[in-house]
Amino acid sequence: MKKLLALLLVLVLFAACGPSPAPPEPPTPTPPAPGPEGFTVGFITPNFGDTFQNFIFEAMSAYAEENDVTVIPADAREDIATQLEAVENMLALGVDALIVVPVDTDAMGQITDLVLEAGIPLIYVNRNPFAGAEDQMPEGVFYVGSREIDAGIMQMQHIGPMLEGQGGVAILQGPLAHEGAVMRTRGNEQVIEEQFPGIAILAREVAEWQTDLAVNVTENWITAYGDQLNAILSNNDDMALGAVRALQMAGREDVLVMGIDGNPNALEAIVAGELMGSVFQDAVGQGQGSMRMALNALTGVAQEAVVWIPFQLITADNVADFM
Repeated sequence: MKKLLALLLVLVLFAACGPSPAPPEPPTPTPPAPGPEGFTVGFITPNFGDTFQNFIFEAMSAYAEENDVTVIPADAREDIATQLEAVENMLALGVDALIVVPVDTDAMGQITDLVLEAGIPLIYVNRNPFAGAEDQMPEGVFYVGSREIDAGIMQMQHIGPMLEGQGGVAILQGPLAHEGAVMRTRGNEQVIEEQFPGIAILAREVAEWQTDLAVNVTENWITAYGDQLNAILSNNDDMALGAVRALQMAGREDVLVMGIDGNPNALEAIVAGELMGSVFQDAVGQGQGSMRMALNALTGVAQEAVVWIPFQLITADNVADFM
């Protein structure tokens, strides 16, 4: 009966969101037969149109299947009200634990309170609503992810010497409600201020993690800054690949571009010499780690409240190690 209800809720959650204007519907897994404990875990993503979020979901689902756990996914479509509604629906079903990638890391208070009142474990993954205050996380709340500022630091430390410490850079940002977008940009800025004072930041602009938006933004930068534009740092690989596309259409081969995530398309672009590098964010580590935390909490296994998954720099010299 619980398995049937889980399947019905998947349909209700997706139907409630309405048709997606851009990406196709996310994959709906066939839930395995519940194991001895019969655990059902809800997963709410901010956007299945985000490549990296799909990687997290795939890794989480694979780990769940290995452990006979039923996973119920829902897509908040980058809307906090939709995410809150999905949480309420999951709790109404009676899921045993909830894994959430926040739409807005500053707006998770109500969701945290609701889940704690329901008395089930809450695991945040990838986007940290307790950034800088992890020691104040309530009991029963966990987080697995990476220290976002490190990715921005790695980017700029790699690009700075390639520019010989001079020139102009622009930064493609994710949504500013996302801690990752803010901290990755801050990492770029920190390295420029401390190590490369001869490099100027020409512009910072939000492209919502999306390739097509990044194409438009980059086209505007090419027109506005001309030869002053020497490098583009992107908060993720999808936007970096949009920048590469715009530069290629404009015949600009002199602008260095770097992303973050290490997704397969970015790795191919590094091999082709189109991207100067990326910073690997471990989707498998985060996806599996979040489900492992949920199962540990449900079975009483002692664990740390926060698990950090380190970033790794990817360049032409070591790209083969990530492919």
